[in-house]
Amino acid sequence: MSLSMEKFSHQPGAGPAVSGVLHRPATASEDGVVLAHGAGSNCEAPILRALADAFAESGWTALRCDLPFRQARRSGAPFPAGAAQDREGLRNAVSALRHIVPGRVFLGGHSYGGRQASVLAASDPQVTPALLLLSYPLHPPRRPQQLRTAHLPDLRTRAFFVHGVRDPFGSEEEMQAALALVPAETSLLMIAKAGHELIGKDPLAAAEWARQTVAAFRDFVQ
Repeated sequence: MSLSMEKFSHQPGAGPAVSGVLHRPATASEDGVVLAHGAGSNCEAPILRALADAFAESGWTALRCDLPFRQARRSGAPFPAGAAQDREGLRNAVSALRHIVPGRVFLGGHSYGGRQASVLAASDPQVTPALLLLSYPLHPPRRPQQLRTAHLPDLRTRAFFVHGVRDPFGSEEEMQAALALVPAETSLLMIAKAGHELIGKDPLAAAEWARQTVAAFRDFVQ
């Protein structure tokens, strides 16, 4: 497990504050990763906790953060009008982690968090060298015509997608078609028997999934 896990907060000179939990590895870390939650969750989401631990075990520093909409409200979904503020929160989280680790800082997120990370990277390719996108919400369940792909042709940041075969937000075929729109290098890791949450309630199984996902992402960004 990680050597330390501590509450983290940072108020930048401009834009939303950064608030979350920092996982430090047992030895000095070169690289780091920011992890954001989905629309109905927060930084305590089991999937983020499992991933942050796995990243720290592998030698990276991980910051799982609360998006600005969750800092403002303890429950409820984000408002579309606040999406730009959430993206600025991700930008500030990456900047804060750059003051902690000397190497690369990657950006990842589950569902809504990953979607906003990808929109941010499409508008600013310098924000991160690669994305980790978990359960990208390609379209609302049962509404495949409402695709969230408008920004993908502008995404020039390498992106590693992790998706459940039973995810109602997008099938494997739909995901492959969406990835074909991205001009940067992409990879799609499909998880058998998994839905939108990707992991179940078994902590041991979740930890093993997280270790495998981290290993695959680290291979992707070598």
